[in-house]
Amino acid sequence: MSLNKYPDYRPMNQVARNLEEVNSKILFITLSNIGDAILTTPTLEALHAQFPDSTIDIIGDTRSKIIFQHCPYLGIFYEKDKKLGLAGIYSLLMNIRKTHYELAVDLRSDGLLYFIKAKKKLFKHSNQSTLNLHSAERHFLAIKKVTNAPIPNPKIWISEKERLFSKKVLGKQKNILALGLGANFDGKIWPVSNFVDLADSLSGFFDAVLLLGSHQDAKKSSIFMKLYSGKVIDCAGQTNLLETAALLGKSKFFVGNDSGLGHMASAVGIPSFTIFGVGEPNRYRPLGKEALWYQDPGFNISIIKGAHIAAKIIQWIKLQ
Repeated sequence: MSLNKYPDYRPMNQVARNLEEVNSKILFITLSNIGDAILTTPTLEALHAQFPDSTIDIIGDTRSKIIFQHCPYLGIFYEKDKKLGLAGIYSLLMNIRKTHYELAVDLRSDGLLYFIKAKKKLFKHSNQSTLNLHSAERHFLAIKKVTNAPIPNPKIWISEKERLFSKKVLGKQKNILALGLGANFDGKIWPVSNFVDLADSLSGFFDAVLLLGSHQDAKKSSIFMKLYSGKVIDCAGQTNLLETAALLGKSKFFVGNDSGLGHMASAVGIPSFTIFGVGEPNRYRPLGKEALWYQDPGFNISIIKGAHIAAKIIQWIKLQ
């Protein structure tokens, strides 16, 4: 990625040089939704690569905390709980202000950074000023003053425990098509019958279908299994995010709606295909060269045919 893509690039400043010379503390403010949080991990990884001896504390939400659970350079994870109101924010700030940071990076911009003790503070760039960039690139732009490195891939840190779990669940199955049937909004959800058509069309390329998702997706999994005659491993609603990531890492390909699962697939390094109805794929699709996607021109996800998506995936497979 060329640096001239980022108009606000500046050479590395004195704070960056100081961080390289000493074991310092960095504060990193991430986002709350799973997919959004994953798209901040390239920035987090770049900070660690630039300052490998520094400990990085993270401010995030309870729901995204698990993503960073096994991050090897994580110091303290501070949970920002909206349900606690102003009292919770005050308590959070009092805890964070006990530490004086060399550098603090805010990719959320809800005002916390103004109250943090830090020698250097870096804020995210506005949506309006970065309409031509992917969301992960916009996040990465915030730290271009302290690193000249190219943007890394998204990351999820998986422990041996989750890897052993995935081996136990999948057994000797290796050629697996993982599917994510759900999303957080009806306009983003492809009909289950279309996923069945897709799986039927791809049956010659994969030995089994792995169903992943939340508890809310379990009903969709039941419908899928009634309609699909091939081998199915149903894990929807039965795994946490890291177990899901480990299962994805053992899969050959992932197909799903615009949800966190597609971003998780990219983070564990498997090819994926995201089906968009509404949304802005140019900005919020999973990051990576092997992250494929399609959007109906009229933003109506229900009219996208399973055979149409299968043909695109088969074409991609044959080119590999």
